[in-house]
Amino acid sequence: MSLRIGKKAPDFTLPSTLGENFSLSDAVKSKACILYFYPKDFTTVCTKEACGFRDNFDVFDKLSIDVIGISTDSISTHLKFKENYNLPFELLSDIDGKVSKLYKARIPILNMSKRITYLLNKDHLISAIYENMFDAKKHISKMVEELQKT
Repeated sequence: MSLRIGKKAPDFTLPSTLGENFSLSDAVKSKACILYFYPKDFTTVCTKEACGFRDNFDVFDKLSIDVIGISTDSISTHLKFKENYNLPFELLSDIDGKVSKLYKARIPILNMSKRITYLLNKDHLISAIYENMFDAKKHISKMVEELQKT
């Protein structure tokens, strides 16, 4: 079960594909963003999801909404994934799964993230959530749908 709509998103710091640490409170201060947790780079459904966010990136960019992908993969794997699929957004490495756990997006026995997407408003309150392990495209369409309501 995910966090709740209206709740303040927990702050965190993780290594990013920019080569520096990403802190939610600093990197997207007073800005809306999408945090999407996913299980593993280069797998079929995760690749579809990442490419879906890439293909719709202009929608989020026009609204000044950052897209951030998070999984338990290493930065080196993320860099290859990002380059291979020309992803225009940052990927964060949650190797130990602590941030995934904080966001109720961790599969404990497998030590990997669930597929769950959070839309945070400029105050970092959760304004939308979508969780579905197998329908990658719906994560993007649900976030676009939520943004069209505002």
